Amino acid sequence: MPRMSDPTTAYAKAVLTGEIVAGAWVRGACARHLRDIENAAARGLYWRPEKAEYALNFYPSVLTITAGAAAMQPFNLLPWQVFVTGSLFGWVRENGLLRYRSGWLETGKGQAKSPWMAATGLLKGFFMGIPRAEVYAIAQDKDQANVLFHDAVAMCRAPMPDGNDYASLESTGVVLIRGVGDNAWKIEHPASGSVFKSEANSDAISGPRPVLVMADEVHEAKSDKAIEIWKAALTKMPGDPLMLLGTNTPATSQYVGTALSAYYQAVALGEVQDDTALAYIARVDKNDDPFTDEGCWQKSLPALGITYPLENIRDEVQTAKQLASRAPTVKRLYFGIPTGAAHFWVDEDVWQSRLAAFDETQLKADGCFAALDLSQKNDLTALSVGWLVGQQLFVKTYYWTPRIGIADRARADLAPYDRWADEGYLTAVPGPVIDKTFVAAKVKELVAKHNLSLLAYDPAGMDDFMRACADVDLPVWRFDGADKMAGEGLMLVPHAQGPRVRFEDKQLCMPRSIERLEDRILTGRITIAPSPVTYACAANAAMIEDGAGNRAFDKRRSRGRIDGLVTLAMVAGAAEMPVQQIIEPNIFVL
Repeated sequence: MPRMSDPTTAYAKAVLTGEIVAGAWVRGACARHLRDIENAAARGLYWRPEKAEYALNFYPSVLTITAGAAAMQPFNLLPWQVFVTGSLFGWVRENGLLRYRSGWLETGKGQAKSPWMAATGLLKGFFMGIPRAEVYAIAQDKDQANVLFHDAVAMCRAPMPDGNDYASLESTGVVLIRGVGDNAWKIEHPASGSVFKSEANSDAISGPRPVLVMADEVHEAKSDKAIEIWKAALTKMPGDPLMLLGTNTPATSQYVGTALSAYYQAVALGEVQDDTALAYIARVDKNDDPFTDEGCWQKSLPALGITYPLENIRDEVQTAKQLASRAPTVKRLYFGIPTGAAHFWVDEDVWQSRLAAFDETQLKADGCFAALDLSQKNDLTALSVGWLVGQQLFVKTYYWTPRIGIADRARADLAPYDRWADEGYLTAVPGPVIDKTFVAAKVKELVAKHNLSLLAYDPAGMDDFMRACADVDLPVWRFDGADKMAGEGLMLVPHAQGPRVRFEDKQLCMPRSIERLEDRILTGRITIAPSPVTYACAANAAMIEDGAGNRAFDKRRSRGRIDGLVTLAMVAGAAEMPVQQIIEPNIFVL
């Protein structure tokens, strides 16, 4: 797009006239820009295109692109970068400080977010006249934070536009880079005493005084704690500090990115008025089908055909059409279509097709089975119940967690336990730990209503549960083998949790139960009651596998709580356990 006196506003107009193809959220951001030019002065906000022009001129005048097809050319901003840059540096308050305190940049992969953020870090830290400015690149880990930081290092070491082969920001002494080659760890600007560094989210920073914090790959963030800490540090700073958040569209299981994206979407669409927040969200529209219509691609890929080759995305789409397991990833990462989970333990589309609400009181079940995974005092307890009707297994899972500390655990686990409790998807038990009589009472109810005949259990914590059963007058007995005498009441059957296959007669074990659950999911012989808690457990799951290919769920490697998926597998195993061959079940009415 040719440079005009006000290219930022020109971009906004081109989007709204359709000259530039854009999705609803970019159209909303552009409409907001034009609307604010007309009426934001009443709120003490002013559009100053000359200030925007200073920032826009900085990139191609001072910096050189260091990678890709445009390597060693001046850093000419892409049209979408013109709009974002101009907006960030051209909008001011009555006191002359910059309007925006945060910016959310969400595009498809390969749209040059990271190099632009790195270059913006150099501009804000070293070329805005701020003494002793501190700029930080942060990410989930140090390696990811260094991607952005090393882009900045490379630009400082590259020849400046219109200079000779040796005239770089480093060689001319404008900046001083600490560290050699890829081991660079800090950029200094001696004239102002300013610095640019990278930090992992988990790193403890003593007394930072940031003017700019840039978090890249926000969709990979496992906790919002670091972002909130850096926000607090920015809030304490005088002047006009800024946080930039860059991301691809998050999966719905990536709670941090999803929550932040939802907020900035509302800002872009005018549903929330936040004069301090800038949102640029490049996604295809909800009715677009990028697998059949190339015309919508530019909505999520604003660099398409400029620095991002059209052939690249055609290859990705063609692969996704042929390989169903690749399709959700391509839709999310390139076109901004949210999918359920970034990594799902089974084909997620098939999983979703097995979800359906049902009324267990209307089922003419041939048997009722349950599985229990008790929490470690204050985590999540799950009880899955299965009703077998012919070959179809209907499963519903109940959850308990302590009410005290629920908000803290929600933040730590990135799971909205408090909201789920309010919506009835789990029971928040009074007190700081789970009183197991709540669970025992539910099991007693199931025995009475549905002739529950077997409860598979993870041995951890079962002594406490059996005492709770005695407290609620529920007779139970442990099955220890077909050669042992049966007890009275509900039969409790141990279920091994690791990848070892138990060959003892009638022994339940996780590798076999996982196989049976997968078989039912893939063949449609299971109906799972929809629950956001169960979905979260399934989305969090990670597997371990031994040399013989035997698998089990690994709680240590999983991304969060998986208790509901564990009990779901246990029920699938228990439903195929030949109970009648073990012992005549003690069916009784309380």
